[in-house]
Amino acid sequence: MRLKKILKVTFGALVFITLPSLLLYAFLYYKYNEPLPIGTSGEQADALAHKMLNALDYDAYKNTDYIEWTFKKRRHYKWYKSKETCDVLWKDFKVNLNLKDSNAHKAYVHGFIIDGEMAEELIEKAINYFNNDSFWLVAPYKVFDEGVERQLVSYNNEDALLVTYETNGMATEDSYLWLFDSANKPKAFKMWTSLLPIDGIEATWNNWITTESGAQLPQLHRFLIFGLEIDNIKTSL
Repeated sequence: MRLKKILKVTFGALVFITLPSLLLYAFLYYKYNEPLPIGTSGEQADALAHKMLNALDYDAYKNTDYIEWTFKKRRHYKWYKSKETCDVLWKDFKVNLNLKDSNAHKAYVHGFIIDGEMAEELIEKAINYFNNDSFWLVAPYKVFDEGVERQLVSYNNEDALLVTYETNGMATEDSYLWLFDSANKPKAFKMWTSLLPIDGIEATWNNWITTESGAQLPQLHRFLIFGLEIDNIKTSL
């Protein structure tokens, strides 16, 4: 009888925990899920991508050599673009990433350099952090990166830019549909990625600032009930 009671309580707890989650997922899926739109690649798509870059002063970003920022008040970055290195700091950890030589990464705990399995784990984590968090900062500037496909899409009777990455360091075939304001500046994108269970979720690109180097960078993204804050942004030439 005691075992039966334990099983009954355990089953009830599982239902209590999972049923609301399943119902919420079903609601969100029904409300937001969209199929990946079909666009047209070529000169018109590239022209729209150039309009976005011009609205953001791409030359200022290209000439920016140093970018520093904090992501969600959890992780801090010091990115030296010309050197292709980035310091990633969180909690008591620091990793010096060498973006052109994977053998030159260095990991620290409490300021002391470490090696072995723990160093490998921290380095892998730092790489994943950098790939994700830098994308939320500079994704518009990556539309002409190697391996990127651009398509012109008509979305809600307006021109939108579908960008598909063959690989972005995290996953393959991730697609983002950029939506623009009247000045061709990004205001949001819709996402089709392997990391999200619902296709077509929209995330805003808000609170753009012009930094010391002239590069324009966002400070806030919102999607569903979540917010991604980016602060302590500093740049230099």
